[in-house]
Amino acid sequence: MTKPYSAFTLLAVDDNPDNLFTLRALLQQYFGVRILEAQGGAEALEIAQQGANIDLIILDVQMPEVDGFETARMFKLRKKTRDIPVIFLTAAFKTEEFQRRGYEVGAADYLLKPIDDHQLINKVSTYFRLIEKERDLNRLLERKVAERTAELSQAKQHLEQILLNMGEALFVLSPDGCITQANPAAQHLLGYTEADLQGMSIGDVFEEEGQEQANAFMGTWLEALIRTGALRDIDATLIDKQGERVPILFSRTAITNQQGNIEEILCIAKNMRGYRKTEQVDE
Repeated sequence: MTKPYSAFTLLAVDDNPDNLFTLRALLQQYFGVRILEAQGGAEALEIAQQGANIDLIILDVQMPEVDGFETARMFKLRKKTRDIPVIFLTAAFKTEEFQRRGYEVGAADYLLKPIDDHQLINKVSTYFRLIEKERDLNRLLERKVAERTAELSQAKQHLEQILLNMGEALFVLSPDGCITQANPAAQHLLGYTEADLQGMSIGDVFEEEGQEQANAFMGTWLEALIRTGALRDIDATLIDKQGERVPILFSRTAITNQQGNIEEILCIAKNMRGYRKTEQVDE
C-alpha cells in the first residue's frame, strides 16, 4: 500500500543522532515523505539554501552553537524558507516562557519530549493536509487565471480584427482631445499614418466654421459628452493631409470611470463624400 505524502519533503534537525533515528523511523512508518536530516542549525540552513524544496521542518530547541530559536529566526528571515512551517521539539525548554519565545520566532507548534507518537503524527499529518489543500487551491487559481487570460486574449484579438476591418474611421482620444489610436480606415480617410495621428489634437483635423467655435471646440464638446454620454450622427467636416475637406457623419462617445470622469473618447466618422454629392443632385 502506498503511503501518503510521498511528494513531500521534511527536514529533521537535532544534534543527537539517536533522536534523528527515532524520528525518522516513526515518520517512515506512517508517511512516504522524503526526510532530510541535519545535526545542527548551521547544517539545516545550508541544506535549505542548497535548493531542497522543504515542506515542513521539525526542529530541536537545545542544540550547541546555533540553537533552535536562532535557527528558526534565520529561516524566517530568508525568502526561500520564511513560509515553511516549523514544529519545535524540546526536552529541556518546557516552560511557558520558552514556548512563547518559540512562537515569537515563527514556530507553528511547540511539542515536548519524550515524543508522543500519536500527537506528532497527527500534527505532521495536519500540516501536510493544509499544505496539500493550499497547493490544490493555488493550482485551481492558476488554471482559472490562465483560462481568463486566454479568454481576454481571444476577445482582444477579436476586437482588434473588428477595428482593423471596420469601414468607418475610428479615433480614440485622451480626455484632452489628443488622438491616441486611429484604425486603418481613419488613416486612409485622412492620408496619415497612425504614427502621424498619434499626439495630434482632434481639432487639428476637424474643421470648425469660425475661430470662436474653434477656440471653444474642446470645452463645449466635453461638456456635452459629460452631460449626455454620447453625441451621434453629427454633420461635420475633417481636413485630410492634403488640406482637402472631407464631409463626414460624426459620432462621439465618452468612456468614463466609476467616479464619472472621462478616461477615453471614441470618435467614429463615416465618409459622406458620395452621399453629399447625391443629395445635392437630388435637390
